[in-house]
Amino acid sequence: MTAPIVRRLRETAAALSEERVSMQTLAHAHGSAAHGTLLLLMSVPCILPVPGVGTVLGFGMAALAVAMWQGHSSACLPRRVAELELSRHWAQRVLGMLASAYTMAGRLARARLSHLASPGRRSWTAAAIGLMAFIVMLPIPFGNLLPSLALMLIGLGLVFHDGLAVVLGLAMAGFAFLVTAGLMLLAWVWGSEWVLGLVSM
Repeated sequence: MTAPIVRRLRETAAALSEERVSMQTLAHAHGSAAHGTLLLLMSVPCILPVPGVGTVLGFGMAALAVAMWQGHSSACLPRRVAELELSRHWAQRVLGMLASAYTMAGRLARARLSHLASPGRRSWTAAAIGLMAFIVMLPIPFGNLLPSLALMLIGLGLVFHDGLAVVLGLAMAGFAFLVTAGLMLLAWVWGSEWVLGLVSM
């Protein structure tokens, strides 16, 4: 399973000629539109420092989480996400990172605890994806990294039916939530102190 998709992703990255590449084009290169593959496709670009990408793809991942929560078995990219364009450089980076993720997963991931790797109706997995998608959309410097890594682990777990990868992704999601909540609390405290300092002058 792993070798063909890795080869296809790398060949597509090398063959890109347009200056702007849509997410739909990347989805076509990635292959079948399942919950796990779409989650991977949308979470990987969020790691990269491309302005505005996190907002659009966060919306797409939130829509995917809702579909999973409602028990929909089919999946597709929302139109707004499909039309999002990346420069050729960043598109090649995304395809390369996807290929590397599949290569690593091919060595480590396997079908185990498969009941935990099912995007079932009203599941903790769907809820965690929705929460991470919301965090990705927040304007926090470097705030996309931890939730995106959590989403990648969950996506790989869904693709390979590896419940352990999903559990690790959920644990990472919990850590990402705690870190984000801590940063927001610090920002609120510092902001309050700054406002009080201005008022007392």
